[in-house]
This record gives sequence, C-alpha cells and structure tokens, in this order.
Amino acid sequence: MKKFMIINLIMAAAFIFSSCTKKEDVILIGEYGSLTGDDATFGISTNKGIKMAFDEINAKGGIKGKKIKLVTEDNQGKNEETAKVVNRLITQEKIVALIGEVASSRSLIAAPIAQKNGIPMVSPSSTNPEVTQKGDNIFRVCFIDPFQGLVMAKFAIENLKVKKAAIFRKNGDAYSEGLANVFATEFKKMGGDIVIDIQYQPKDIDFKAQLAEIKAKKPDVIFVPGYYSDAGNIAKQAKQIELKATLLGGDGWDSPKLHEIGGEAINGHYFSNHYTTESTDPVVVEFIKKFKARYNDEVPDGLAALGYDAAKIVAEAIERAAELKPSMIRDEIAKTKDFVGVTGKISMNAERNAVKSAVVVQVDGEKRKYVTTINP
Repeated sequence: MKKFMIINLIMAAAFIFSSCTKKEDVILIGEYGSLTGDDATFGISTNKGIKMAFDEINAKGGIKGKKIKLVTEDNQGKNEETAKVVNRLITQEKIVALIGEVASSRSLIAAPIAQKNGIPMVSPSSTNPEVTQKGDNIFRVCFIDPFQGLVMAKFAIENLKVKKAAIFRKNGDAYSEGLANVFATEFKKMGGDIVIDIQYQPKDIDFKAQLAEIKAKKPDVIFVPGYYSDAGNIAKQAKQIELKATLLGGDGWDSPKLHEIGGEAINGHYFSNHYTTESTDPVVVEFIKKFKARYNDEVPDGLAALGYDAAKIVAEAIERAAELKPSMIRDEIAKTKDFVGVTGKISMNAERNAVKSAVVVQVDGEKRKYVTTINP
C-alpha cells in the first residue's frame, strides 16, 4: 500500500511540475468577444484575425523563446457576461495582456477591470471615445467616433453634395449615440440641416413608424449608426415604404451578414470602414491572400483586419518589453509608432488612440466598393 502511495505522490508531483513548466513556456494573452449572440459575426471575425496573427508568430518561433497561447472567452454579446469573462481571464488564467472588445458598450465594462488589475487592454474596434478614458492601461487600434462621425458628415456634404440629413440612432447604445452626436454637430457646422433626429430601441425589429416620420421630412440622406442587423432591416423597411434617401453608416455595418439581411435594399448605400479589400497595398493584398487560404476562401472584413493588427501590436510590444510584466508591456504598447498594419499606419497618441485614416465604401451585394479615403 505504501509503495502505491509513494508512486501516486511521485506522479502527482511530476504532473504539477509538468503543468508549471508548460505554463512558464507560454505567453498567455486573453481575448473576449461575442462569439455567439446578436452580433456574433463581429467576435468571430476578430477572433479569426487574432488567431492568424499569433499562429504566424508562433510558426516563426514565438516571442523570447516562448509560444503565444490565446485564451478566448465568449461573452455571448451580453454586457452582463463581459465582467465575468474578463475577471476570469485576469484572475484565473493570469494573462499578461487582453484583446477586446468590438462593441464599445462592452469595452466600457471591461476597461475598468483591466485598469484596476494593471493589465493592458487593446480594443481592436471600439470607437467610443470614453473607452480609453477609463485609464492608462486601455488602448485601441481603430479610429474613434468623433473622426468617424466627421468622415461621414464630410462625405455627405462634399461627395454626395447633400444638405438635408436625418439621424436614426439606437437609444442608449454608446456606439450609436456617440456617432450620431458627432455627425449632427459636424454636418451642421458644414452648412447642412438635420431635419429629424429619431431613436429606436435596442430590441426593435419593426422600424416603419419611425421611417414614416423620417420620410415626411424628405431628407437626402439618413445616418444610421447602428450594427449590421439593424442597418439591413432598416434598409429593407425603408424600401418597402418607398423612402428613397441614401443611407449612411459607420463601421458597425461591416459584416458578411449585412447583405444577407438587407438584400437588394442595402445596395448603393455607404459606410465608413477601417480598410478596403480593393487596396493594392502589398500588406493588405498579402493579408487577404493568407486569410482566404486559411478560412475557406472567406474575404476578411474590417473586424478581422483589426483583430490581426491588434494582435501584432501586442506581440511587438511584448517582444520589446524587457520582461513579461503587464506594466512593461503596457509601456511598449504606448510607444507604438508608424506600425504598418493592414488597416493603415498606426501610431498611439497621448490618449492611447490610434491616429489613422478611414475609408468610405459602398455596398454592392457582398462586395464593398472603395469610394474615398478621409485622413485625420
């Protein structure tokens, strides 16, 4: 009996030693996002870009002789799940850096947790300005709502030559409200008139009553700063009531599901985005080629590209850091300058926001036709 006890103790000790060794042999980076739920394509696309970036780095030997291990948590697209998964990544998984989220509302929940625990967090695509204001550990690799709102207001006035706009915003949503407010301010500054500014509720699927009110005001364009599911349904219902105004949106429209939901009704409308698949930049061309080869000929959307860029920026910061300490990694992320990414050349400013350009694209079936680039 004693012999068996001794053997079991030796095996247990060996297992613990092995587990510790394995833990020390990897660099743990956390990711949280909506892999299921109403805006699951955002989380799935971002995750694909992140995984591809880290797999490329690991294939070349990793960082500092260690492989990156990505620990991904699904918050199901729910605010209430976000705090749970982020706390788990930080306190149980002991990550050294965190990537996420897409939705600004959920990044605003996660950011204070990361800040409190001293973990650098990099959002690939949360554009609400308040996200990085939660603390000096919080970064993003996308442009922010004030710039995106300016881009679409400028595009409406200068490119479409319109003067009357309606705004159809999602009540209480940080992303939608932020974009809508900036668009309204900038459009009026440029001599335009906001003829109506109206809301819909988060769970609404029938928009015809509000669209009828908008139609009565005869706008040239309607700014719809929501996500792809709302934009697709709004486009369909606008067509059904013969509302002929051009729809404008932000990067929340960017999803393979946009055309699936909106059908022919979404064609011809415009939104701001982080990159264009029509780019001839060798960095973009190579990224699209590798992504399609890896993911069954799928064309990467802007979320995939931003996930890829966020992962590479975090990895480069870890490479430069003297030690694998979150505080040192944070300091190196802050020093990011002229990083050549898929979504453009990225530098972090003093507010930990990415300084970069935006593109405007037009929906053409499943394609996104490049229209113009607007610089900061």
